[in-house]
Amino acid sequence: EVQLQASGGGLVQAGGSLRVSCAASGFTFEDYSIGWFRQAPGKEREGVSCISPSDGDTWYANSVKGRFTISSDNAKNTVYLEMNSLQPEDTAVYYCAAFTSPWARLIRLMTMGTGFYYDWGQGTQVTVSS
Repeated sequence: EVQLQASGGGLVQAGGSLRVSCAASGFTFEDYSIGWFRQAPGKEREGVSCISPSDGDTWYANSVKGRFTISSDNAKNTVYLEMNSLQPEDTAVYYCAAFTSPWARLIRLMTMGTGFYYDWGQGTQVTVSS
């Protein structure tokens, strides 16, 4: 079965940095793409970033371009999201998800953020203080 575990969240002050991790198991890592989503209280879930470990393609939401960097360590079946210049509006629960969708369709899902079912699990809380 597909298993994903998000970790690494915590408290950070505005302007600081944090790295969250997504550890994968139960599937062939390079056959999937991995996406990060986030949801803040009272707001819709939004796609943040995604990566195709097989070829290195990446995508970022406009709100995080230039600040966040996604990467994969294929030997460890782990995807990382390095978050720099964090702002209070980045405060949210961050979730990771695995997809077999073609890249173009995955980008569509990332842009939508919501409107489809996924077993999100617990996610990891990121809180940015002013």
